[in-house]
Order: sequence, then C-alpha cells, then structure tokens
Amino acid sequence: MEKKKIALLTSGGDSPGMNCAIRAITRSLLFHNQQPIGVDRGYSGLLEGNFRPLKAADVGNILQLGGTLLRTSRSAEFATPEGRQKAMDQLKQHNIHGLIVIGGDGSYRGAHALWQEHQLPVITLPGTIDNDIEQTEYTIGHDTAVQTAMEAIDRIRDTALSHDRVFFIEVMGRNSSAIALKVGLCTGAENVIEPHADVAYQEIVSGIERGMKRGKVHSIFVVAEGQKAGRSYEIQEKLMQDYQIDSRVCILGHIQRGGSPTAVDRYLASIMGAKAVDCMLNFSGPKAIAMQAGQVVHLPLEKCLQKSSGSDSKTLQLIKEISI
Repeated sequence: MEKKKIALLTSGGDSPGMNCAIRAITRSLLFHNQQPIGVDRGYSGLLEGNFRPLKAADVGNILQLGGTLLRTSRSAEFATPEGRQKAMDQLKQHNIHGLIVIGGDGSYRGAHALWQEHQLPVITLPGTIDNDIEQTEYTIGHDTAVQTAMEAIDRIRDTALSHDRVFFIEVMGRNSSAIALKVGLCTGAENVIEPHADVAYQEIVSGIERGMKRGKVHSIFVVAEGQKAGRSYEIQEKLMQDYQIDSRVCILGHIQRGGSPTAVDRYLASIMGAKAVDCMLNFSGPKAIAMQAGQVVHLPLEKCLQKSSGSDSKTLQLIKEISI
C-alpha cells in the first residue's frame, strides 16, 4: 500500500477519551505504514497549518489522560467557504491525503463540507459528552461525564440529607437530555428537568411534598442547563417566591468535561479509532463511525449530521415512578 499522510484533529468541546482515539488512530496508521499528521487546535490549526508528524512514542501514556493531546478549538473562519479553501490549500501544500475528525455535530458538518467542496477523504468519530449525534448510541466522553456527575451528586446528597435540603443540580446539556436523564436515574433524583421543557413547578412541589409525607427530608432534582448555564437559579427563586420552598443550587459545569476517562470510554474510543483508520485506508466515501446495537460500525457521514435531543420519555417516566 502506498504510504500517505493522514491528518487527524479534535474539534469543538473536549471530551474524555479523545486521547484514546488519537492513540488508536496514530498507532493503527503506523501499523499500516501510513504517516499520521497531528493538527494542533482543531480547524483553527488546519487553517494555520499547525501540522506535526506523530510517532508511536508521541501518543504513549495518554490513555488515562482527559482533554486532548492535540488541543481543540472552534473556528468561525472555517465555517465559511473561503476558510475551508484556505484549509484545503494548507492540506495540499503539506501533501495530506485525508482527514480524520473527532468531535461533535459542528465538527461533522465541517468535515462533510470539505468533502463536498474539495472531495477530501474524511472520516469522523463522535467526540462529545452530550451523546447528541444522530445514528449512534454512544459518543466518546459521555460515559465519563455521567460518572463524574453521578459521583458529585452522591456527595451532594450527603449534605442534602444532613441539612434537610432541596437541591437542584445543574448538568451540561444545552440541547441534549442524555446526561441529565442517565444521572437522574443513577442518583435517585426526584425528577429531571430537560433543556427545552417548561419547568413544571407544581410537579416539583408535589414531588417534594410527597416525599415529606413519607418522612423524606431532602430532595434532589437534576437540571439540564439548556441555552444558558444558571437556569437552576431561576427555578430556585421561583420556588421561594411562589411556594416558600427553600432550596440550594449546584452547577457542575465544566468539571464534567475533565478527568480520566472510564474503561467504557477508553475501550470504545480505541475501537472507534481503529475503525476510522480502516475506513480511511479503504475509502469509499465520507463515513462516520458509530455504535448501533452495541456494535461499532461505519455509516455514510450525511446520515449523522443532525443533533439528537437525547430525550427519552420512558427513562423520564421511570425516574418519576421510582422516586415516590
């Protein structure tokens, strides 16, 4: 097989497990006698030509590290046709044959545009804690984010119990309910407030009162942040003003992005990375790596360009049923 340069980058928000995918891609390419080229700082680095050859040693001892060795960014310039032409000029200048992108829906759309406009071979991997990419049951980093949030809420419950508190715990999820629902079920929350849902104040109050009648003196509610972090403070204020219910707020924020990836994220990110290399070396059109029915597969990239809401009415109903 002819030796070619294949670039890889991470784009958008970082997620635990990205390093595992970088390691797998790099070493799989080297195994097949190809030259991996790291792009520093995502699509911004692509525009600036921030390229460096990667060796096996460059990705050693990174499986356990959060964040991304290649760093990441968001680029408004790359979102324009002129910006993508500039990026393509850089790729041609460095004789790069294809690009593997790890990121979320915006990263997917950027890769797809490079294919549509310039026929650059592209393969994408789902790297986002929100688990909000269509056609895949799993995205790299989601499991770690859920684990991090769950552990934090377990600790908060200790103080909620000690002080008879009502707590609203805000987790990430601007457009996706995936983290909130899983965390809510795993921590025994009274209810979950999804990002696009109206806040059902009477339902919240009824849940608190129902618990008090059976002797429960503390309550935990999980809130998906929605379009603006700090949504929980509005809920707190409304409950005090209209229902005289005192509560506390804890916003977990970016702590959910960091930390050592779980075994699930390490395992699946590694498999997805190797799958991406296989698709690139046997290129038959732009592909997205995904998990379906528990198996890592590849799909036409255009099928995976939309966001998923992560909403699951059955899980939400189960949370309500078993919190009585």
